[in-house]
Parts: sequence; structure tokens; C-alpha cells
Amino acid sequence: MKEPDDNFSRRACAWPRRPKTQGPVRMIAPEEVPPWIVFEDERLLVVNKPGDVVCHPSKAGAWSSLVGALREYARLPTVHLVFRLDRETSGIVVLAKDAGMATRLQMAMQDRKIGKAYLAVLTGELVEPVNVDRPLGDDVSSPVFLKSAVVAEGEGQPAVTHFEPIASGGGFTLARVVTQTGRKHQIRAHAQWLGHSLVGDKIYGPDARLYLEFIDHGWTENLAARLLLSRQALHCGEIDLRPAGLAHVFTAPLAADLRNFCVVRGIPVPDGL
Repeated sequence: MKEPDDNFSRRACAWPRRPKTQGPVRMIAPEEVPPWIVFEDERLLVVNKPGDVVCHPSKAGAWSSLVGALREYARLPTVHLVFRLDRETSGIVVLAKDAGMATRLQMAMQDRKIGKAYLAVLTGELVEPVNVDRPLGDDVSSPVFLKSAVVAEGEGQPAVTHFEPIASGGGFTLARVVTQTGRKHQIRAHAQWLGHSLVGDKIYGPDARLYLEFIDHGWTENLAARLLLSRQALHCGEIDLRPAGLAHVFTAPLAADLRNFCVVRGIPVPDGL
């Protein structure tokens, strides 16, 4: 049989076909929302998202997503997500209460006029700052269809990520990460390419098949032993809207589960993080 000559046809299947069933859904209780609020005025709603909440609305109703819960909280017909975080990424999320502000901020995002800084716990001890300037595209060899990877120059999309170690210990590094571009799974893919995958990363960690195990069986003892954390150790710690013409810098301290991991592993977390 002739080998297909396009990457899409060669993509590995994410997993064998199986009946579509609805797994457990993380429902948000109304009383959870107020402590998440970092800032609110007549046009903006800024929250510190936990690392187990999906951003986009789902079929399970308003209280199954951040957007739905905040729409109910604000008693508005809609709220506009300016940019999203993966479900397992915690930290600052900015939403607009009206279409005009949403358009303004989304255009600023496209023009790279919004500053974002993350905190990540990496495997291995990173000894000095590193700038990763490598294009990203589909990982055609992965069993997980949605996985990205560094590809050859001239392929994929340009992507630049800056990793700066803050503290190390026990074979791990707490790092500040700044993205110059905004590609899918950019930090996670660049961290894996660098040889310092995020702790707890089911797709970009030691074996992407762990993600398939999680989809099939949920959190298992094997996953706990291999990944050490039940989610990827990534936290959006700062959003700076000043380049977009708004006098706001929003911050959120390192999430409690990530802070506890650092304490247990002997990684000193500086005051103020």
C-alpha cells in the first residue's frame, strides 16, 4: 500500500473508537464564585480560575463552565471570554461584560498588546533563563490527536517562549514563563522540547498515552505515580492590560496545590508569589 504523502492522513488515531458517554462533570456551586473574583467594574470581570474548571460553556448547563457561572453571577445575558485557559491551568482570566470591550481586548491580544506571565513547575532543574524560538505544528506521531510539537523551520507557526527559573529543589524548578506568541499548548510543547516538561502534564509529560489512560479510567494510582500531580503545573499569574490602554495589572498568587507541591519537594517559593 502506498504511504500517504500528507501529514493529516498519517496522523495517529487518538484512541480506538468507542461509544460516546458523558463522564463526570465538574459543577460549580454558586457560593464558589465570589472568592474567585479579582476585579469587577461595569465593563470587566476578572477571576482567579481554579485548575479544575473548564472555561467554555458545555451541554451540562451554566454551572458547568466558568463562562456560564460568571454569566449567572453577573446576571447578564452574556459575558465575553477575552482569552481562555486550559481546564487544568489555573490563574487569571479576563472577561468583558460588553461586546465593545471584548472587541477592544481581543484586538489587543491579536496585536500582542496584552502582557501575560505564567508560573510553572518544571521537571528537572533549569539553571539559567532560556528563550525557545521554535515553530509549533501538529505532532503527527502522537497517539493524541490534539498534541502539538516543535516542527522544522518553515513549517507550523512561529512561537516564542521565555523560561526564567525562580527556584529549584528536589529535581524540579519553579519558573516564570512569558509567551511572546499565543499558540495552542505553546508553553507545554516548548517545555517538553526543552527537556523540562511540566509536572503533571498528561499529554506533554513522560508519555502521551497517560492522557488516554486518564480519559478511559480517570485518575489512577499509576497516573499518580508517573505524573505526581493530578493536573499540569501551570498557573497564569499576571495579566497586564496597560499596553492595551487600560490602567490595570491583574495578579493571582501561585495556586495552593502547586505551592504545596513546591513545599513538599523543597522548592523555596519567594514571598509575593
